[in-house]
Amino acid sequence: MISSALPPQNLHSFHAKRAAFQHRLLSPLNPSAKPRPRATSSTELNRQHLSNLDKLLQKTAQPVDPVEVINKVSDNGSMENKGRGFLEGLNLARLWDEAKAAEEMSPRHLNRLQRLLSKTEEYSPRTNLGSRWREYHGCRDWAGLIDPLDENLRREVVRYGEFIQAAYHAFHSNPATPVEEAPSPRHVALPDRFYKMTKSLYATSSVGLPKWVDDVAPDLGWMTQRSSWIGYVAVCDNGREIQRMGRRDIVIALRGTATCLEWAENLRAQLVEIPENKDPTQKVECGFLGLHKTSGSHVPSLAEAVVGEVRRLMELYKGETLSITVTGHSLGAALALLVADELASCAPEVPPIAVFSFGGPRVGNRGFANRISSKNVKVLRIVNNQDLITRVPGAFMGEEREQESKNTRSGKMWAYTHVGTELRVDTRMSPYLKPNADVACCHDLEAYLHLVDGFLASNCPFRANAKRSLVRLLNDQRSNVKKLYMSRAKSLSLSHRREFPCPASPS
Repeated sequence: MISSALPPQNLHSFHAKRAAFQHRLLSPLNPSAKPRPRATSSTELNRQHLSNLDKLLQKTAQPVDPVEVINKVSDNGSMENKGRGFLEGLNLARLWDEAKAAEEMSPRHLNRLQRLLSKTEEYSPRTNLGSRWREYHGCRDWAGLIDPLDENLRREVVRYGEFIQAAYHAFHSNPATPVEEAPSPRHVALPDRFYKMTKSLYATSSVGLPKWVDDVAPDLGWMTQRSSWIGYVAVCDNGREIQRMGRRDIVIALRGTATCLEWAENLRAQLVEIPENKDPTQKVECGFLGLHKTSGSHVPSLAEAVVGEVRRLMELYKGETLSITVTGHSLGAALALLVADELASCAPEVPPIAVFSFGGPRVGNRGFANRISSKNVKVLRIVNNQDLITRVPGAFMGEEREQESKNTRSGKMWAYTHVGTELRVDTRMSPYLKPNADVACCHDLEAYLHLVDGFLASNCPFRANAKRSLVRLLNDQRSNVKKLYMSRAKSLSLSHRREFPCPASPS
């Protein structure tokens, strides 16, 4: 048809141009094309470019030769299999970090880095949860909201994590608890101005240190005290925020381990029965239960204080739509489960209860997990894949043998198990943190909030429009931040500690 449509004098010129155009279409990225010598030279240029990036980023990943990948695809395979084999062979996920690192050297990304290092916090917009608040509170176990992570749920998770940070900061500003008298009311700078604090909470260790410890190390002070401020109760007190959230929210925020005796309780890993419980198959960790149930000289137990305050708030706001959210990090995450279990049966009609836990250890056995589920307590566990604390107690025998023991009749009673729905993040997905970040960084609460803020889905890279400031992360985890970003921060003449002071983030 082309030959008949063109004049004879132009036909030879057209064929010559078409042949040249077809030659340019031949590419190593076209599986149906035979590789030509020109493609090999292009591959060499790509390899050299990736090698330069590799030296820049101090990585050892070898570039992938697209031609070799194409040659490995079977000729008699389907087009779908060929395409899949080609994409898998390219290993784009492996090359993502290198490509992004080069892109972040541009002025546009330096401006973004400067914005994330600014003093002013930037938050995702708070949308009206309205009639969907129960879904975000876990009524359907967060089905369809985790992977990919829903924008509203991300904001809620980060918001509850900041309540825990406020508990850490309040404790470290005044860690000592008076021994001879009841403690004075404590002020907490809440991260959400729409909430007001209503009650301080204390945890008391069920064990004490030997007397010789005070003789040998008399200057330990609050590190050896039995009763310590552990968190607080707060309630939403703003009409517009209550309307936005669809209910009045009661928050119980609990910090992680700080004192010597809290560490001692963490190590008491034997499973014991729950007091006043008729089912002997439901067991929890001895140390966590001790901190939950033990009263101090001048302070009530954590269980008594929480139940009393929540009952008071339920009576005060009787007739309103209420919710109870218990949030904690590390030890606080373990205690959050015990608190939620206690609250679920503290009154005939208890508002919906949800637990948002960060880096929490295992608390009890399968019987306890079933107990939590039967009480309709919803649990969202935020877990860092590199956080060792989330694998204890009970992980010392190895995961395979541990799983085998759980399947036995006796193993279900004596083996630890996690509770609830899991949101799993990964330190290696952050473009700012080193992939081999140390144990403390992987368990750090600010690192958790940073990872949640950047999480899109399990198969997606860190989101480019993450909004959480990097100031605290760089201050607390300086040795775990990639040198590229530390050097760029210095080149931007940003002295983080001098210009943007902030309290140390808990770990």
